[in-house]
Amino acid sequence: MIEIIPAIDIIEGRCVRLSEGDYERKTSYDAQPLDMAKAYEQAGVRRLHLVDLDGAKAAGPQNLATLEQIATRTNLEIEFGGGIKSTDALQAVFDYGATYAIAGSVAARQPELFDLWLEAYGPSKMILGADLKDGKVAINGWKEAVDMTIDDIIARFAAVTQIICTDISKDGMLQGPAFELYKDLQERYGSIDFTVSGGISSMSDIERLNEEGLRKVIVGKAIYENRITLKDIERWLQNA
Repeated sequence: MIEIIPAIDIIEGRCVRLSEGDYERKTSYDAQPLDMAKAYEQAGVRRLHLVDLDGAKAAGPQNLATLEQIATRTNLEIEFGGGIKSTDALQAVFDYGATYAIAGSVAARQPELFDLWLEAYGPSKMILGADLKDGKVAINGWKEAVDMTIDDIIARFAAVTQIICTDISKDGMLQGPAFELYKDLQERYGSIDFTVSGGISSMSDIERLNEEGLRKVIVGKAIYENRITLKDIERWLQNA
């Protein structure tokens, strides 16, 4: 069964969602990150996707206090991304309680540094963030595209076992994910756990991804917009 991983995206300590990665198309929600995390844990969720959107545009993580709060007050495994652009930032993310660290910009721009991180922390702790815009990898809060496809970046990092791949054109749009993209990737790279990210609009999307052999899926806006409820997630996890 595919694992559902709820997303909490943060700007200035608040839960938000963007549309197609556009900071100007931001929806803020009243829910507090810790309250959301506790609700997910109560529903049976084991892993949380926590994104520091301030950090993604800055030189380093900006919402470590929120990470620490969730890490110390829940038992969730936390995959944290946003602003991890130096070894000091990476270590801080782990020190503040992250179980996994997501790196995209460094992998694309400083591959030798990402190699060192994979060696030092192990591929079980490091997740490659491969976010795609018009087929090319996008970095720095999705503001900059590099001349590299997802196949290029997979070929560069043979040690990687976990990849979160976001189709930016789908993200926050609630129109369904890029099914064929993820099915193709998972079939061609069976040793890698791909996490589907972007566009999930209903439980039927998750059911189809499960049928097509995907292993993990991130769900964000669909939860906030009540298209997927905590009860839906609880039922799914109970059947897993």
